[in-house]
Amino acid sequence: MTVDTVERIALVTGASRGIGAEVALQLASAGYLVVVNYREKRARAEKVVSEIESAGSKALALQADLADAKSVEAMVALLADRFGHLDLVVLNASGGLELGAGPDYAMQLNRDAQLRLTKLAQPLMRRTSRIVFVTSHQAHFVGQKPVPEDYEPIALSKRAGEDGLRALIPELQRQQIDLAVVSGDMIDGTIIVRLLERRDPDAVAVRRDHGVLPTIEEFAQVVVQASTTAIESGQTFYVGGADYLQHSEIEH
Repeated sequence: MTVDTVERIALVTGASRGIGAEVALQLASAGYLVVVNYREKRARAEKVVSEIESAGSKALALQADLADAKSVEAMVALLADRFGHLDLVVLNASGGLELGAGPDYAMQLNRDAQLRLTKLAQPLMRRTSRIVFVTSHQAHFVGQKPVPEDYEPIALSKRAGEDGLRALIPELQRQQIDLAVVSGDMIDGTIIVRLLERRDPDAVAVRRDHGVLPTIEEFAQVVVQASTTAIESGQTFYVGGADYLQHSEIEH
């Protein structure tokens, strides 16, 4: 696949399934050439690419483990060689509930890896490009609202990742790169909710008691909105969980 004209290039991390896959599909429909990043699930990533191409758009599946610095460096080098630029990076990949994950893994992936990829991608990003960080209300409001015990390491690490990205806003703005944050309640159908239900089913039940959980499609629509509409850098988009937004110190 070659790029004959200057196209809008979007990199979506963790895009082989769930929210990332749906965001990739919707961005492709919006006119982006989408790079579908995956860690292990090559067949799933290639299925997403096939769906995009079947609809008449362009996509590429690209493997990289975001927690592995050399793997990410290789991915960014390939993007530089193949496309020469990026217009959008959607930082969707996250983790920490996986079996066998070490005690530092959540922080390595949800903070360190996000900041590393951002710094590596910056030289490729054109003016008026954008970085979108995907997070949860449990992470965004950690310290203000209760967090399920099993989710706390993820919440703290994702909040640390968000804070680290926000600290980069002045530097990003000098390059005319905007940052958007999309925060959602537990999203029905995602792997993180399924894993949490196995460990702490009551925690998920409590969220369902507060109202219908947003779907993957609904959440992805807001991620795409945050990616494509005019914003103030640092703006946060909220999806579901109205109780989180009441009496909270909300960043805009």
